[in-house]
Formats: sequence, C-alpha cells, structure tokens
Amino acid sequence: MPTSAAASASVLSKPLIHFGRRVLDRTAPGTPEATYRLLDITPLTPHIGAEISGIDLSGPIGGDLAEELRQALLEWKVVFFRDQHAFGPEHHLALAAVWGEPEANPFFPKGDTIGVSRLAKDAMAVGNENIWHSDHSFMVNPALGSVLRAVEVPAAGGDTMWADMGAAYDNLSEAVKARIENLTAVHDWVPTWGSMMTEEQIAHLRERLPAVEHPVVVRHPRTGRKLLYVNEPFTTRIVGLPQAESQELLNELVLQARIPEFQVRFRWQPDSVAIWDNIAVQHYAINDYYPARRVMERIAIAGVPLS
Repeated sequence: MPTSAAASASVLSKPLIHFGRRVLDRTAPGTPEATYRLLDITPLTPHIGAEISGIDLSGPIGGDLAEELRQALLEWKVVFFRDQHAFGPEHHLALAAVWGEPEANPFFPKGDTIGVSRLAKDAMAVGNENIWHSDHSFMVNPALGSVLRAVEVPAAGGDTMWADMGAAYDNLSEAVKARIENLTAVHDWVPTWGSMMTEEQIAHLRERLPAVEHPVVVRHPRTGRKLLYVNEPFTTRIVGLPQAESQELLNELVLQARIPEFQVRFRWQPDSVAIWDNIAVQHYAINDYYPARRVMERIAIAGVPLS
C-alpha cells in the first residue's frame, strides 16, 4: 500500500508539460451570453482580458452603465480603459464603488486620498510585485477586486500580466481535482511583508492580521465558477497534510498561473485604467524597467468570505 505522500504524488500532473489544446472557457458552461448596449469591447484573448472604449470614466456612472461594467468584469475577469485623461481620485473612488467599498492594504503607502494607494517605483524604490499573487489573500475576506490607474510609466517595460484561475482549475487532471476538492490552505503575510519588519512589529500586526484559511478550490462569490485559490507569496501550507506532502502539492498548484494560455498581458500608457476580479485572477507586475520610474494608483475593493 503506498504512503499518503506517494499516493498524492501519483495523481499529480506535470503542470508545465502539456501539448495541444487546453480548456479555455471564458465563463462557466451554461452561462447566458452577455449583451452590451453602452460598452464597446475588444477582447485581448478569447477568454481573459478586454479593452473597453467609448467610455469617459470621469463622467457619471449611471445604473445601466454600472451594470454593464459589472457584467463585463465577470465575463472577462480584467478590463482595460485607455486615455482617461480627466480621471482623478474622486473618479477613481466612484468607479471602485460600482463593485463595493474601498479596502486599504495595511502595508501599502497611503496616497493623498483616503482609500487610494500610490505605488511609486524607481531606482530608489524597486518594484517587488513581480510574483504571481492574489491581493489580500492573507485577509479573512480577500479583496473582491482592484482598480489601478497609470500615472507615470516607463518608455518601455512595466507591463502587468493576469492569469485566469478558472482556466487553471479547469485544466487540472480529474485526479488532482478530486485530491484538492475539500482541502483548505493557510494564507499568511509574514513570510513576505514580515521579512522587512522587526519581531516586535510583526507581533503588533499579528493581533489584527492573524494567519487565515481559505479553500484550495473556491467558488466565485458571484458566478459560482470553481477557481484554484492558492498563490506563491501568501499560501504557506495545506491544512492536514505533512509538511513535505503539502509543499509538493503547493509547488504543483502555484505553477498553474505561469501557463501562458491562461494569461493576458497589458502594455500601460499614462492614464490607462485596469479593473480586475481579484478572486478570479492572479496578477504579476513585470519588473523590467529599472531604473526608470513607474507610478500607479490603486484602490482595492472590500471582499466577502470565500467558500
């Protein structure tokens, strides 16, 4: 009889060795076809990422427009807008409010407007978001989404990539899906943000930011679609498994975000805006622009419990 670790290893696939067709459904099977009257949508890939044109986000966002924006985000997981030259902090907050209340990241520098984080990277403050991750997964209710505006971008480089974690789940083998169906994992900020803190600072923050557990496979809170919900910087172990077995399984699962067919890549321009569904995707800010300057402003949207 094989050991538990050996049995689990036998059902794991090699995630980056796969030739031929992948399952790349834009929405869950059976989802009604979306229609839009107010949005002009140009897909960047067949299943994730679309540019929306013809909309001035500094203008009023009425009920019909808000509903179409919500529908577009559910369908495409990340949407982009160009040339939003009049888009200021008040418009940023109003746009985020289409989905919910703003949520501060406890580790980001605060901008001039409450709820807006200003992320300035240059030769003195090098970008370190170049790892596949989901925002705030270390919180009890992870952020539902994020709205990011480009203030200043390098002449070349500084793109961001997003990976569809519904596609990542869909393309797991049936054996792996069965293996992870009812597992939970610990998400913790200490191995990343805590590496820049003293023990006293960590202990102080621990009181309000304890490690949390989320299902390895979650259902999207609005679509019900199954999603793979582990990420490299914040998911530290799988509950109930020996350490070696947990690490082996996590190593296989976090690599799914790196598969190019699951991804979309966006080239920033000044006054571009991106909105993404933080439960459905992971993202990666490419750090290839050193020592040039890159300034972004972000609002995270408060989330709900995952199941």
